[in-house]
Amino acid sequence: MSTAKERFENAVHMKNIDRPPVICPGGMMNMVTSELMKEIHVYLPEAHHNAMKMAELAKGVYNIGCFENVGVPFCMTVEAEEMGASVDFGSDVFEPHVTEYVINSVDEFYKLKEIDVKKGRSKVVTDAIEILKKELKDVPVVGNITGPISTAGSVMEPVVLYKEMRRKKDKTHEFMEFITNQLIKFTEAQIEAGADVIAISDPSGTGEILGPKLFDEFAVEYINRIVDVAKKHGVYTIVHICGQMHSVYEQVNKINSDVLSFDSIVPMSEAKENLKGRVIMGNVSTYALEFAEPEKIATLTKLCIKNGSDIISPACGLGMKTPLVNIQEMIKSVEEDR
Repeated sequence: MSTAKERFENAVHMKNIDRPPVICPGGMMNMVTSELMKEIHVYLPEAHHNAMKMAELAKGVYNIGCFENVGVPFCMTVEAEEMGASVDFGSDVFEPHVTEYVINSVDEFYKLKEIDVKKGRSKVVTDAIEILKKELKDVPVVGNITGPISTAGSVMEPVVLYKEMRRKKDKTHEFMEFITNQLIKFTEAQIEAGADVIAISDPSGTGEILGPKLFDEFAVEYINRIVDVAKKHGVYTIVHICGQMHSVYEQVNKINSDVLSFDSIVPMSEAKENLKGRVIMGNVSTYALEFAEPEKIATLTKLCIKNGSDIISPACGLGMKTPLVNIQEMIKSVEEDR
């Protein structure tokens, strides 16, 4: 019988496996819920600032049979905060979010701070990864990076960013170079701490918003810089893109990631048809996971497998009020389906 780590690695390499792995990377795809916190008596927002508590929450997800990996952090605000953005750290029912941007235009990117991986919440994350790596030898440890466009849209108003991609293209590239270099620094710190996988989630960098040309020029270009660094270190990568894909499948196929992940609006069968030979992850509706009955989750999970999903996962970040029984149903369903 395969370990969780072996099953994930075999899925990535498209080898024969007993069943698809069921994972939730962390970061944007946060797997911590209110019920889980009550179950193991470790709570957010405290765990955002304490490596031991962060690791305990991540382990709890695995130990009670929700997912077959561990992943940190549990939000998309670490990088933006490190660069100077103000953050509300949330509660046990809602996640952290940026409350104040740092700059008003790409022209001002020189005002942004560089990430210092030796202190702050970035160090909490890397310390948590070190703890998880030591304690869970047979489980994939996933580090998380907020994608370049989403990070850029967390230090300045996203609508302004999208406009300046067109109006101030050269300056926007300078800005994105700075952002990406900071993300690479954080990526390498997580890899050094022991991450087996780096997941990059870029929900603001959708093909619907950017269109094929800008998606290629800004999303694919800068995501690949991070992916290529991770792969140079021998680490697997997952890239999650939100929104419809039909206008940008050609561009998405240029992303060098080992695994591509999509939200529930993208039919798995369509993704497999347009991205032949790629490992596809997803995409059980997080709305259903929070509000439906377990029987519905079983149906959706088995449909994902039927339609070609190589790795089962929620389509996006779980709502904090999602019942544990619904999350656990995904693993139960893949085991029944094999």
